[in-house]
Amino acid sequence: MEKQLIAEPPIMARSTAPVQPLVTKPPRERPSADTRRSRSFFGNRFVYAVISQRASGLSIGVNLNPDQFCNFDCTYCEIDRQRVNGHAQVNKRVDTDVLGRELQDMLGRAFSGRMRELPDYERIPEELLNLKEVALSGDGEPTLCPNFAEAVETVVHLRALGLFPFFKVVLITNATGLHLPEVQRGLGLFTPKDQIWVKLETGSEAAFNAINRPSTPPIDSPDTSLEHVMRNILEMGQQRPIVIQSLFPAIDGKGPTPQEIDAYVQRLQSLKDAGAQISLVQVYSAHRVSTNPRCSHLPLKSLSDIARRVREVTGLRAEVF
Repeated sequence: MEKQLIAEPPIMARSTAPVQPLVTKPPRERPSADTRRSRSFFGNRFVYAVISQRASGLSIGVNLNPDQFCNFDCTYCEIDRQRVNGHAQVNKRVDTDVLGRELQDMLGRAFSGRMRELPDYERIPEELLNLKEVALSGDGEPTLCPNFAEAVETVVHLRALGLFPFFKVVLITNATGLHLPEVQRGLGLFTPKDQIWVKLETGSEAAFNAINRPSTPPIDSPDTSLEHVMRNILEMGQQRPIVIQSLFPAIDGKGPTPQEIDAYVQRLQSLKDAGAQISLVQVYSAHRVSTNPRCSHLPLKSLSDIARRVREVTGLRAEVF
């Protein structure tokens, strides 16, 4: 089965399997100003807040990459990786004492109804201020954080103190570092209610290199090939349910070709066939302003067509955001 995952996927024929009911979000041809707004740190070093479409409400984020280092240079990213990665060769450790204090303060605001005291949150609808998750994310790849396990322990320890109602922890990752011992130790602290969201948004190595633009890894750093990403996603999906996050940008006004969409869908099918538990496929586009002027938001119809193709061929649940 591993050979099937590594090989370039063939074009799939349309399945005749029953189609799952369409799951939709409110139509939105282009992201609103609120959606495009950058995450707000409010003077914090590591903890931020954002109203997240994919979380369907308030997400409190933990930035495990304050130096913005990443092993991908995604064409749709809002961070100029050419500038950052030129001088940041190794991701720095996170000060977990500061992280813990900032997170406790932000959770206190969220659960006491004081988010409206913060700038830009005065007029947010009440239903969007309900905390949906604490996200381990970053201005780069969070699994590259050298003290990843310590950061996870800080978050789950704060949860275990019982100062606040239970909150879900979500890791948002490009999957390259999921195999690392440090990351495995951290993920061992996750409960079944916590989630792992992994990036997969291309089907061919050529598209992967063009859209995600992985860096050439130095010695002792994680592999950044699509085959390595697929192996890590499969191994994690065989252990616990995962969410696939798939961002499809428009490049020079054009979305992915039908052939590339079929290749992407085949990747999902191969993961499912090999035993990966995929609870949801998130199909969305660039919501924040990219540093790449060629990149823009893909129309809602194109996103809906991709999600429909995923449902038709794989039977997986797919939502458009």
